[in-house]
Amino acid sequence: MGAIISEFLLYLTEALTSISGKHKLYTNGVYLDESITIVLDNRDILSGVCGANDGNLKVIEGSLGGRIAARGNEIRFEGADGDGQRRFKTLMENLIARVREGENPSPEYVRALTGLDTPAEEEAIIHIPHGFGRVYPRSRNQAAYVRGMRKYDISFGIGPAGTGKTYLAVAEALRLVLAKKMRKLVLTRPVVEAGESLGFLPGDLAQKINPYLRPLYDAMESLVPYDIIHRMEETRAIEIAPLAYMRGRSLNDCVVILDEAQNTTKEQMKMFLTRIGEGARAVVTGDITQIDLPRRADSGLLHAVSVLSGVEGLHFAYLHTADVVRNPLVKKIIQAYEDSERPAERGRQSDQNWRSEQSRANEK
Repeated sequence: MGAIISEFLLYLTEALTSISGKHKLYTNGVYLDESITIVLDNRDILSGVCGANDGNLKVIEGSLGGRIAARGNEIRFEGADGDGQRRFKTLMENLIARVREGENPSPEYVRALTGLDTPAEEEAIIHIPHGFGRVYPRSRNQAAYVRGMRKYDISFGIGPAGTGKTYLAVAEALRLVLAKKMRKLVLTRPVVEAGESLGFLPGDLAQKINPYLRPLYDAMESLVPYDIIHRMEETRAIEIAPLAYMRGRSLNDCVVILDEAQNTTKEQMKMFLTRIGEGARAVVTGDITQIDLPRRADSGLLHAVSVLSGVEGLHFAYLHTADVVRNPLVKKIIQAYEDSERPAERGRQSDQNWRSEQSRANEK
């Protein structure tokens, strides 16, 4: 009880100078009835909370319902039920704290927050030491994916392009390595070209495979400064490991990401999964709608889903078109392709097995 009172007093002292309007006392010192009016004593904080052209407030208004207006140094919220007001209070506390820490919350950030309704989903937020900022899952499925990576030694992230499979895996891996909870990050993927041959690539082995690992580096460079990545490479805290050369290895005390796993063969997938040693974590990501192997049925990812879905200790997270976080057009493009391919998909037993396990796995 004392902790609640202390938190309440701190909140009132730092965030609010007054709350006006017709109100009644509610849980944790928040005054709720027809409206909440928050008056901030710092216009810079108010500006950061509202966002450019009140973009953050528009996202909150669209998610919670009701009406939000910002005038002077006040933010007024009205017309929502008790649950909406509770969520508004939580969002305001979060945004105020982020702005006080020097961050500038974006509408995308706020949109991610509005999708996390439960404490379990909020716990999936990723804080990378020395990173550019926190990483927020933008859907319940993404939050389940992050929780699975933290709970299980081997986890699978399966879904279409743009759903954050690789980005969230890289973010969680960097968190573990930079927080000294893991010794290093190992990156690997099958060397399969998407429909065309690039021919001979010059340079050493790392330079030859670098084009295939570029998406992983793009994710890292958006999460932490380049000098940190360069330092990790120099100290071998980042290792590029071609999948073809992993046989016989035992990967201990590290995080391993196998990207584009839909293009592994059955033999490669089995070989990779049996490399995981003591204290290691593995994340396997893939999109079963973009298999570049000559025969779709040879995909090691499809085979692993059908064979391993009942094995205790493995986690399967399934992302869908609704989880796409790239340009909104990407979601429409993926949906159009899925609609056109659905009749052919019905006849494929491997895909039926995959779909039958999705809901069950996401409930874990």
